[in-house]
Amino acid sequence: MKLLIDVAVEPAALAALERAGTFAIDCITPPVEAARSLDPARIADADVLFCTFPPTNFADMKAVRWVQLASTGYSQLFGLDLPARGIRATNGRGCFDVPIAEWNIAMMVNLARDLRQMIRNQDAAIWDRSAMFQREIRGLTVGIWGYGGIGRETARLARQLGMRVHVMTRNGVAPRTEVFTVPGTGDPAGVLPDRVFRAGEEQAFLSGLDFLIVALPLTKATEGLIGERELSALPRTAHVLNPARGPIIQERALLRALEEKWIAGAAIDTHYKYPMPPEHPLWTFPNVIFTPHISGSSLSPRFKERLWEIFAQNVARFAAGEPLLNELTPAQLAGA
Repeated sequence: MKLLIDVAVEPAALAALERAGTFAIDCITPPVEAARSLDPARIADADVLFCTFPPTNFADMKAVRWVQLASTGYSQLFGLDLPARGIRATNGRGCFDVPIAEWNIAMMVNLARDLRQMIRNQDAAIWDRSAMFQREIRGLTVGIWGYGGIGRETARLARQLGMRVHVMTRNGVAPRTEVFTVPGTGDPAGVLPDRVFRAGEEQAFLSGLDFLIVALPLTKATEGLIGERELSALPRTAHVLNPARGPIIQERALLRALEEKWIAGAAIDTHYKYPMPPEHPLWTFPNVIFTPHISGSSLSPRFKERLWEIFAQNVARFAAGEPLLNELTPAQLAGA
């Protein structure tokens, strides 16, 4: 079985695969996190592709049977018609659950205590001990829209801090199997939410929140999912956090909600343009924490280790004919 690897190497994990002695391993050096053409002769006989972006001449991969992505998002696979070719695909779910969940907790604390204003006060040498800077999040309600790995680890941490956890999903919450999870994290059994809301109950879900966290993948079904109707359903004291994908929240609706104070503020880590232009109003709202997509990325200190752990486990599972971790369904690969 030939493994074509187009990601940064984790030496210990690669050495373990080489010691197994049952794989032909071809590492592209240096790897490139961009779609580009690769030598057709080099890729034609690869059984497995480990990459962030498939090559633009993916059709030249005549033997490929499985693609392991080095990302959680998988829109780069749309249009490749993998199910029709009998090609399986898995992603990097689980690598970012911990850092993004920690970002969520940090942002809730910082928004509740208005850290932005405290920093402005520090810069201006203003001594202000107002009660607004001394709020706590214990006893508040966080709503998590989507309940994958990031949502589940956020729920675990929020419950430890004494928060109520409400979850919005299409089909409810169930145990989660065959998905990579850092040991001791998340909610594999699906038992942590205090309340679970399903499709058709969005308004009831939103109306009772202190924080709304977007934890959905960007698909055809979720793009623009949250608009004026949803944002106006939130209490005016609520804050919105988006570490998922910018376009899940309609841009104009978010700006209007902030301008007209439908919500108390927001923490935004995923955006509408990369980089965001300096004239964009999100930079300057006094009640917005604006971070440059750093809640979790390939620069996270444990990312490469966790990604290669997924790949190593899946190589063993693939060779043994066992279920793969993080396998994407045909519906997902179609963008549903």
